[in-house]
Amino acid sequence: MTAPLEVADPDLDLGLEVAADTPWVVLVWNDPINLMSYVTFVLQKLFGYSEAKATELMLDVHHKGRAVVSNGTKEKAEADVARLHEHGLWATMQKDGGE
Repeated sequence: MTAPLEVADPDLDLGLEVAADTPWVVLVWNDPINLMSYVTFVLQKLFGYSEAKATELMLDVHHKGRAVVSNGTKEKAEADVARLHEHGLWATMQKDGGE
């Protein structure tokens, strides 16, 4: 009877993607309540965007219905969504699909 072969470093690559490596994006959605100037203010306050960049993102929200305002780990995205909700903005997060 032959003993099983022992491998020092088994190759465990099964072709599976690690979910933790997938970046997440935070989206702010258009709503009928918040003023455009307020959305711009919140984006500057929470993410440190310049007035020009915050205005650009706000206009995307206004004209396109949504804008990606941050990205990163799942935990960072969850925190960003919570902060946006605290300021009354409608925000969600999703895995980055290359938007």
